[in-house]
Amino acid sequence: MTNALSKRFFSPAEYLAMEETADYKSEYYDGVIFAMAGGSFNHNLIASNILAALSRAVAEKPCFVFGSDMRLQIEELKKYTYADVTVICGQPLFMPGRNDTITNPLVVVEVLSSTTMKYDQQGKFRLYKSLSSLQDYLLVDQYSPYIQYYHRLDAEKWLLELKQDLKGSIEIAALDLELSLETIYHKVIFEEKPEPKPRARKK
Repeated sequence: MTNALSKRFFSPAEYLAMEETADYKSEYYDGVIFAMAGGSFNHNLIASNILAALSRAVAEKPCFVFGSDMRLQIEELKKYTYADVTVICGQPLFMPGRNDTITNPLVVVEVLSSTTMKYDQQGKFRLYKSLSSLQDYLLVDQYSPYIQYYHRLDAEKWLLELKQDLKGSIEIAALDLELSLETIYHKVIFEEKPEPKPRARKK
């Protein structure tokens, strides 16, 4: 997430109307609209690898796999967001009156970048957890083979598994399948994580 586009507050209807004509994607949280930055080559490659692998794996199941253009609504917290990969099984549930905003993701995957890492690990996960449909949440590092996998045990408890062996695999319980790290990181040439830019001092 980047800086807010404006200091004024917007209604959800205003945000959705702006999204229809904007040439970029943005997220919405409690009246504030945030422009989304583009991803790096590795970010997009990893997301594409996961999207392709999951699509093949669930091809014969009543599941749907979406990339980063499918918007998610978190109605309880007045939030609209985009995930890198989203999986729905069963009947897709849409925001009333729209076919471009879903409300019942089963699995969500975020590829971490240096600018969104903290938000994806903490703030965004807190938002996603409010969705009762969500069972698995994966955070995939793009700078090294490292995956954080959260699986819901009940309404309040999540099990965390860490994977960092390229020869290993991760079991996505909600989909009853295994995904190898070699598949996730196929063709990825790891780059050094950029140092965070220092904040400008206030005068």
